[in-house]
Amino acid sequence: MTSKLSLTASEPTPSGSLTPVQFQQLAEVPPAVAWFANIDNPRTRRAYESDLREFMTFTGIKDPAQFRSVSRGHVLAWRRELERRALSGATIRRKLAALSSLFNYLCDSNAVVDNPVEGVKRPRMESTEGKTPAIGDRQARALLDVADASTLRGKRDRAILATLLYHGLRRAELCVLRVGDIQERRGVKHLQVHGKGCKIRYVPLHPGAAGAIAAYLEFAGHGGDVSSALFRSISNNTRSRTASITPDGVYKMLASYAKALQIGIAGFGPHALRATAATNALDNGADIAKVQEWLGHVNIATTRVYDRRLSRPEDSPTFKVAY
Repeated sequence: MTSKLSLTASEPTPSGSLTPVQFQQLAEVPPAVAWFANIDNPRTRRAYESDLREFMTFTGIKDPAQFRSVSRGHVLAWRRELERRALSGATIRRKLAALSSLFNYLCDSNAVVDNPVEGVKRPRMESTEGKTPAIGDRQARALLDVADASTLRGKRDRAILATLLYHGLRRAELCVLRVGDIQERRGVKHLQVHGKGCKIRYVPLHPGAAGAIAAYLEFAGHGGDVSSALFRSISNNTRSRTASITPDGVYKMLASYAKALQIGIAGFGPHALRATAATNALDNGADIAKVQEWLGHVNIATTRVYDRRLSRPEDSPTFKVAY
């Protein structure tokens, strides 16, 4: 989804206004390019770009203007090709959603008459529960205590695990936290969380996490630097010691502790701690609408994936059988 036309005024006039040439250039930007440039979240942009490039390759589209000629037949043929490749239902739904989002924008821009993706059946959801595992309370408590509290790395890891397990943050949200994101609001400490789509939400800081974070910052010594990364990388490279831990670093850290605790659950990773936090909150009486806001979900249906109160193992008739 590239174009020779710029979406910014590269040479502003001294007054900061557009020149006539710049105005005309921006007016001529194809709607498909404008739609893509309007996606703020970099991860969503990368995923959508990959999906749409795939569709363009399949249909032979070379120029964004050619999207005007796409019909439902093209979409159906692409869906059949995706099914032939034995892609998962979730992957096919995402690819069709990306294409549908583009055509909705083109319709709103009067670039096309209708959305050819509408009416094209998408694979059914395999389960209302979702595939991300949630660990039990005993395993969560073990994770909170597994790191060596006498070392800098151990104190940092304890603070990270507590932040994930007590607040249900996404891995990327945790990695961009700054010291200054710990803020007091109405007398209660909160985390200022930078979520998907550049949306900010404020999550009250759990006492268990607050204590772990305070112990880590006191040991690390950067608690007074509000612009600093909250959870810094621990590296022998002095130039990277002030950088934030990376999402990959969080994954590897969790994997090492999971191995030590013999947590051998398929699909276990940082997102499982988000599922665990949400499931635990719902189990203990949290309102699902509040959990939706807490997790930063746009749609409550996404939150319901974590609502496993009706399928808890301990409630199974298995444990009612007595001989």
